[in-house]
Amino acid sequence: MIDPEHALASWFMLISSAVFLVGYALPLLFVPMTWARWFRWEVPEKTHLAIYLGRCLGAVALSIIVVVVRGAGDPRGHRVLFDLIALVTGLMTLVHTWGAIRRIQPWTEHVEIGLYALVTGLALWIGSGL
Repeated sequence: MIDPEHALASWFMLISSAVFLVGYALPLLFVPMTWARWFRWEVPEKTHLAIYLGRCLGAVALSIIVVVVRGAGDPRGHRVLFDLIALVTGLMTLVHTWGAIRRIQPWTEHVEIGLYALVTGLALWIGSGL
């Protein structure tokens, strides 16, 4: 599972996938309103749309995670996954920054700006070395 020639890249793919699987993908897919409460969001009375969108995002995140984990054994052969990770997390950095500027999200989402920016930078740096 770990490519000995590109161990850092393999570990990055596995560790980042594990963190996003546990912290985002599975909770959003299965318990989106519980996840929202954990992250200090006010949960509206009518939640059908929020549940639907949360589950959709969880499904997309889980799909990306599965593909990244499958590519971890040969990161050089799956270099495009680093571009995908950087694109997704870079856009999430922008989305969360915009929410912070507009003051429409809880403080927990502000913390995610740093997390997403860090993962973006690591994906670009590690991917460029392959």
